[in-house]
Amino acid sequence: MHVTFHEKIIEHIYPVKGGFENAGRVSGQVKALLAKRNLPKDIIRRVAIVTLEAEMNICSYARRGTITVRVMPHFITIEAVDEGQGIKDIEQAMIEGYSTATDQIRSLGFGAGLGLSNIKKFSDTFRIISEVGKGTRLKMLIHIPKEFHPPKT
Repeated sequence: MHVTFHEKIIEHIYPVKGGFENAGRVSGQVKALLAKRNLPKDIIRRVAIVTLEAEMNICSYARRGTITVRVMPHFITIEAVDEGQGIKDIEQAMIEGYSTATDQIRSLGFGAGLGLSNIKKFSDTFRIISEVGKGTRLKMLIHIPKEFHPPKT
């Protein structure tokens, strides 16, 4: 994990390896990070869901990737970049229940086709860019309610 501190921005870059033995580590660390910052439980839950779904996609479909979380005064961004197979049809992949998961992935209880649709549902802003044979980049943004913004100086 790489951590960078700017004046009012905290950036964490988490490496993610493919394979289920690594699944859930990053989202757990992100959840702990946000809890230490006393953010609302609903925001922590949404960020954790988005991060876990992105992490599971990397573990399921890619050799490796990174998840970058930036905590800013008014919002949180999550960016997941993988070196995987890419997505042939993004529009189809966004349909709830659509899955390209292998039988092996499904036998482990994953691959229900809810990952990308959940990421979109729990993000205020969601963008996806994918190139077949190269990988996928997800960008998510979640707003922090005004009452939790830092005081103006």
